Amino acid sequence: MAPAAVLDVRRLLRFTGYRSAQVGLIGIGLILLVALVGPSVAPHGPSEIVALPFDDPSSKALLGTDFLGRDVLSRVLSGGRMLLALGVAATAIAYVLGVGIGLAAGYSRSLIDPVLMRSIDVLLGVPAILVLLIVLTGAGRNPAALVVAVAITQVPWIARLVRVAALETSTRGYVEAAVARGEGTPAVLRREIFPNILNIILTDAGIRFTRSILLIASVNFLGVALQPPAADWALMISENRVGLDIQPWAAAVPAALIAILTISVNLVVDGIAYSLGISDVRPVGR
Repeated sequence: MAPAAVLDVRRLLRFTGYRSAQVGLIGIGLILLVALVGPSVAPHGPSEIVALPFDDPSSKALLGTDFLGRDVLSRVLSGGRMLLALGVAATAIAYVLGVGIGLAAGYSRSLIDPVLMRSIDVLLGVPAILVLLIVLTGAGRNPAALVVAVAITQVPWIARLVRVAALETSTRGYVEAAVARGEGTPAVLRREIFPNILNIILTDAGIRFTRSILLIASVNFLGVALQPPAADWALMISENRVGLDIQPWAAAVPAALIAILTISVNLVVDGIAYSLGISDVRPVGR
């Protein structure tokens, strides 16, 4: 195995020295704090009616109320955990499938490669939102179906990336030496190829996670995934958009939190990519 190609943790951690990445870490930390701690410190239940609909901020509801009279702050504090959990689950499933397909296609150099990749190309030609709508319509509007649908839309991109990386890595001398020693395909993939493309996978994971979050938010906003009275940031935007001119906090705050999450993840990914030598775009500050 070529040690220089394997993920270097010390090199990876250099990204923390860039100011833009530091801002991203702070943003991610804020979102995690809200999502993990928020439900336990919310002043009211997420479905509890506390005042008139679209009431202004007050001591009873610090961010005002939504279209039903529920406390916006309580729903904001309770609405991030599900979004993050669904995003992580969808991204994890997509990587398990995508990495497996990509490694098989990139290393096999047989009929398996074109068969797998042509199938992937077909899925790439279908808009992600259409795939989501088809799966959710057929399987039902529930979190499990949403996770599977989002994962399906991510698999083609991951598989193509891993295939290219595996194809290039499989020609290296240390891989050929492993084959010459008589190591089987699973061992070569596990010990020689996968560790040496891990840096590429790690960098791409942030992008895939961001895309998962945006896809989940999109279908929740359209009202075809999670259903009321679920406390979800995207669903809150959809429910309260009619009252933007009356009580903007009900939609603006959850929208801002989704924006902070996606931007922060991208800032961190940019720093990681540059630190690992995958990107030539230097992050801001040092």
